[in-house]
Amino acid sequence: MTGRPRSAEPGNEGSGERQIPAPATVLGRVPTETSLRRELAAAARSRGRESSVSDDLGRLRDEIESIDPESVDLAAARRRVAEASGEEERLKERVAALRGDIRARRAVEAETDDALGDLESAAAELSTAQTERIAAEQALERARKRATRARDRRERRLELEDRLRNRRREARRELAGEVYPAFRDALAAVPGGAPPRAGSEPTEYEGPRLAASLAAVRIADLDAPVTLGVEAARWIAERGARPPEAVLDAAVARPDHSSG
Repeated sequence: MTGRPRSAEPGNEGSGERQIPAPATVLGRVPTETSLRRELAAAARSRGRESSVSDDLGRLRDEIESIDPESVDLAAARRRVAEASGEEERLKERVAALRGDIRARRAVEAETDDALGDLESAAAELSTAQTERIAAEQALERARKRATRARDRRERRLELEDRLRNRRREARRELAGEVYPAFRDALAAVPGGAPPRAGSEPTEYEGPRLAASLAAVRIADLDAPVTLGVEAARWIAERGARPPEAVLDAAVARPDHSSG
């Protein structure tokens, strides 16, 4: 594999394309169980390529990571208001009842000292309950405002995540297109490859998917050995005499027969 640029370290495929799977993650095992475009984009990144939207990817990723909407418990705030309002109403009724009792006692010139003491205590409790209800309502209003801000931040984050997905698709499309000529050439060197069925771009490829995966690995610059699944090893063995290392132009880990 001499003459190729060295691949970026896993997880460091350029400042704008971090968080994208390292090439070895995509191409380190055949079958890859992913799309041709993803395979080719990974191969391009392994050769040191970056897309023209790399800076956008980094900026969007940073902005998304900076948005952390808080969790606002409006239900708890509403319960507090309901409980405070209920207590206030209960105490209002008690105060009204005590006042009525005092009026009745005075009408018959009965003793009112105990009733007045009860009224004073109930009035103090009512004042406290009213203060608590006002505080609960204010807290609910603040929670509603926080919830609105949190909703706006979540919507902003979803919008940015959608834009990031679109930019990533653009990056994959661009990178896959850049290495597609090399991929077509590599098809001639892998068993079952069919260059005439490759067309001029990834969406036109009509050949066997396994052959495409082998060709994508062949044009990649991977530091770690490629693991061949049983299906891939059988495909190579049944279609030619060359060893897998020669087919892939890479170090190969032998098949895991338990997977087949």
